[in-house]
Amino acid sequence: MDIFVRPGDSLWHFSEVFKIPLPLILDSNSNINPQFLRVGQRVRIPGFVIIDYQVKQGDSLWQIAQRYNLTLVALLLVNPGVNPSQLQIGQMIHIPQRITWRLIDGKQNYTYNIMMNDIQRLVNAYPFLRNSIIGSSVLGKELPELLIGHGAKRVHYNGSFHANEWITTPIILTFLNDYLLALTNQNNMNGLSLFPLYQQTTLSVVPMVNPDGVNLVIQGPPNDESLNNQLISWNNGSSDFSGWKANIHGVDLNDQFPAEWDLESARNPKTPGPRDYGGERPLSEPEAIAMADLTKQRDFARVLAFHTQGRVIYWGFENLEPPESEVLVNEFSRVSGYEAIQSAGSYAGYKDWFIQDWRRPGFTVELGSGTNPLPISQFDDIYEEAKGIFLAGLYM
Repeated sequence: MDIFVRPGDSLWHFSEVFKIPLPLILDSNSNINPQFLRVGQRVRIPGFVIIDYQVKQGDSLWQIAQRYNLTLVALLLVNPGVNPSQLQIGQMIHIPQRITWRLIDGKQNYTYNIMMNDIQRLVNAYPFLRNSIIGSSVLGKELPELLIGHGAKRVHYNGSFHANEWITTPIILTFLNDYLLALTNQNNMNGLSLFPLYQQTTLSVVPMVNPDGVNLVIQGPPNDESLNNQLISWNNGSSDFSGWKANIHGVDLNDQFPAEWDLESARNPKTPGPRDYGGERPLSEPEAIAMADLTKQRDFARVLAFHTQGRVIYWGFENLEPPESEVLVNEFSRVSGYEAIQSAGSYAGYKDWFIQDWRRPGFTVELGSGTNPLPISQFDDIYEEAKGIFLAGLYM
């Protein structure tokens, strides 16, 4: 929601009027010097939308403010051209409405386009949420990273490394939406006050590492006939891509990282296909390169890669993980009911590489149970289990 500065206004005053923590307003207006506001300058207020209201007989601005649980000042700020003593029946005025509902609906076949539209809705409503592009997929789809908070502890979550594990994307984004709601409404989640987490951490989220693969599983092959034929050939002649984990090149992105890649490659398929082919070399695929570059740039304290299925959390690699990893995974296990397993005996995964090169905690979290892709009917149960892990990743 946008408002415009009047003589004597300050960001602190807006914080009081709209009951939004001042740091969230400051972070939503990084282009503004709060010490030198100009009359008429646009200020973004997070966590609100504008709705229209038609004035009825007997209405006054004060009565309307009372009806919508607002201050008169809040109404005046979004109606700068309205004379409160000369309201006309039928006149349209603006009402600032606090957002108390989720903006995204994760319980659907969650394609890349749906995700990108939802991200834009979140950024528009919560402008302290930063969105940047870390790279592109094989087919040129931009890979977004979302950042929230400015704290010193840098935490990273990602989803949909594997195409038919796409439910991880709306699960992660639903948590992000709930985090934003809790911050702007000054509510708790699972009994936790979230504003201290916002101040202490910087959360990085890459919700869909493998967008081409996700769309292949949900929508089928692209219209390009030669690519269509190639994919069906790699898929053992089948046009059913529900078992597809790889990217559109038939490369398994979670077998792409230089952490004993040769050992993993030696026992896996040697040609492109639905799963487990690690490519001709580590980091050959643009999606894996983007994730590696991001990880080097951000210098994360810990990373959690969300997959499905099994209700387990893998937390080690070649005994290179620090002691802190076991402390963290025990808390993740406690809050979710998931089993903590040190190693799956595999190599070349994203969390393997992170542990190997940084000697910091890295985790692969296998959400839910069943056969991939997990049915959307499991969404609520999976989210409730995962929510504790998302929170613990920030507060631990």
